[in-house]
Amino acid sequence: MILSGWGGYPRVECRVLEAGEPDELGATLARNSSLIARGQGRAYGDAALNPQATLRTLRCDRILAFDPSTGRITCEAGVSLEDIIRTFLPRGWFPPVTPGTKFVTIGGMIAADVHGKNHHVEGTFGRHVTSLELMLEDGMIVTCSRDRHADLFAATCGGMGLTGIILRATFCLVPVETPWIRQETLRCGGLDEVMAAFQDSAGWRYCVAWIDCLASGKDLGRSLLYRGEHALKRDLPLAIAPSPRAKRPLTVPPVFPGWALNRFSVGAFNAVYFRKGHPGAKIVDFDTFFYPLDSLLRWNRIYGRAGFVQYQCVLPKDASAEGIRELLQTIGQAGLGSFLAVLKLFGTSGEGLLSFPMEGYTLALDFPMRQRTLPLLQKLDAIVARYGGRIYLAKDACMAPGMLDSGYPQIERFRQIQKASGPQGRFSSLLSQRLKL
Repeated sequence: MILSGWGGYPRVECRVLEAGEPDELGATLARNSSLIARGQGRAYGDAALNPQATLRTLRCDRILAFDPSTGRITCEAGVSLEDIIRTFLPRGWFPPVTPGTKFVTIGGMIAADVHGKNHHVEGTFGRHVTSLELMLEDGMIVTCSRDRHADLFAATCGGMGLTGIILRATFCLVPVETPWIRQETLRCGGLDEVMAAFQDSAGWRYCVAWIDCLASGKDLGRSLLYRGEHALKRDLPLAIAPSPRAKRPLTVPPVFPGWALNRFSVGAFNAVYFRKGHPGAKIVDFDTFFYPLDSLLRWNRIYGRAGFVQYQCVLPKDASAEGIRELLQTIGQAGLGSFLAVLKLFGTSGEGLLSFPMEGYTLALDFPMRQRTLPLLQKLDAIVARYGGRIYLAKDACMAPGMLDSGYPQIERFRQIQKASGPQGRFSSLLSQRLKL
């Protein structure tokens, strides 16, 4: 069937297989010289695409064990984050780290070593994984942790599925009193102001900023910064319900005109959104705070049939102000700005060899696929490389191999571990082929 990542670019014809029990999976491996595992397909680019064999893991969706005294959970790799939240949030538990959508699998979260709005506090998801079971290319199953097969564990967290097939994982949830978030909104007039606000918000568990990537001059980098904490029972107004009311999501129609997104429409949206961002504190439900786009199913269709790319980079902290200013100026001049631009401050680097975060600021935004898009991305890559940054593999669809090698200092160690555990190179994706991984 024709498959793509969430961005809809590239689209390729893939032979699709379904993962089953471990013995069946071993036989599947033996019959295929090249394949990649795929969960819900929320990697934006080509990380979960292999024309020869793309292995869907959604049937491996059992929760196997839970310890209510510690929050420790063991589940199969195809379990979705949505399932985890639906099952355990009513019992007072929440994921320690979550990306901006709950429609992802646990295996995918490990493979991408996802980060969230609390990276400065909790690090990446891999930090909270205590062990995982991995099937190697010869069908052998190994249990990896920081104490057993530690090199393979470090290569798998953030390794984009290239070390083997993740079968199951054990990690810890965190206790929460309510499903509500105590949110505070700050309006920031420019890049210096929002970076100062991030520094002042270091004591908050969650912090993220929407940034107007088309603003220029004195308004360059104007933002709305949202910071939050899990609300305690005493924080809730008397009139509020113990649990949020379930919302019925909307769905973007299959045919959406890509031309509707242009410099003028995005600029107008950004201006209105910024003005409507009222500063102050309020209680919001967890979906509103963590997963605002999940309320709009198939929102990726907004970009039309040609699809889009999400570009996410991180720059070292001491170079972030100058580097992000140059990125925003370049994007503004190109006129391909995004209304989904996000700025976050990372803490320390991730534990995985190919983990994306480093201490510094990360900028993420969407660009519709047009004739001008690839030349713009090349300009942005050059800026990121010059400031010592890197690109997020889970979002990437266009990066050149040299950019990978310069941005990820442990890439050679990853390649050595990958080759030792899988000398035939059976685990492969269009991303790994493009980047020579």
